[in-house]
This record gives sequence, C-alpha cells and structure tokens, in this order.
Amino acid sequence: MLSLSFELEKIIRTDGEAAYPNECCGVLIGEVDTAGVKIVRRAQAINNAREDGEQYHRFLITPEDMLRAEQTARAMKLDVIGFYHSHPDHPSAPSGYDKDHALPFYSYVIISVDKGKAQILTSWELKDDRSDFTQEKIIEEVSID
Repeated sequence: MLSLSFELEKIIRTDGEAAYPNECCGVLIGEVDTAGVKIVRRAQAINNAREDGEQYHRFLITPEDMLRAEQTARAMKLDVIGFYHSHPDHPSAPSGYDKDHALPFYSYVIISVDKGKAQILTSWELKDDRSDFTQEKIIEEVSID
C-alpha cells in the first residue's frame, strides 16, 4: 500500500505532462510505517538521461542522479521507497521492460499521459520471485507533513 498526498500526485502528473511525448521519471522518498504502508514524503523529478532516441518509451536514471536522491533522502532521515515514470499514450501498467529493470520492495508509480494530458495513476510492486507485478492500493492523503 502506498500513501501519496494530492500535492505529490499533482507533481507527478505535471512532470508527466511536461515531458510528453517522452517519459518522465523520478524518485519517491519517504518511509514505511509499522503497518507496512509506504508513505511518500517527496517526489523528486529526475531528468530522463536516455540518449538513444528512445525517451518516448524508455527512461534512464543515472547512478549519479540515484546517488543524489539517496543523499537527499538520508538528509531528510528518510529512504528511497520507489520510483515514478510516465507512459505516453499507453496505459499505466508496467511493461515487460519495466519488469526486467525493477526490484522487489520498491513502489513503481506509473502515470499514463494521453495526448499530453495526465490520466490514470497506478502503483505497482514487483513480487519477490520477480515473476510479475502486483498493483498496490494508493491511499490519497489530503496534505503532506
């Protein structure tokens, strides 16, 4: 289960629309509560570093950007708990490519962007055996702390 405030959801939606027709990407920083709910405290946009002309359906987070996100999380006494990216003109469900590059535990938020307008936002977690994703319920919080 993922707790995501309206304000942070809006940031992800705006990022998806701004990157269109390419994929946006970013890191979810937060914490896991005692009930196992991942609480997103910050959605940090990252420049899609993909340079092979595939940005319209692939994204890349460089090791340097990942390190900066980890450092930001640590400074906030939080952790990287997931990632987000957009699917331009495609559903907000993980692709085979997404599955091949995902790791268990993390939440993978996907926003579909249809003709430049953000649509359905979903969250997914890769099973421990890496066989498939399961969709996570998103709890929409009114505001962030």
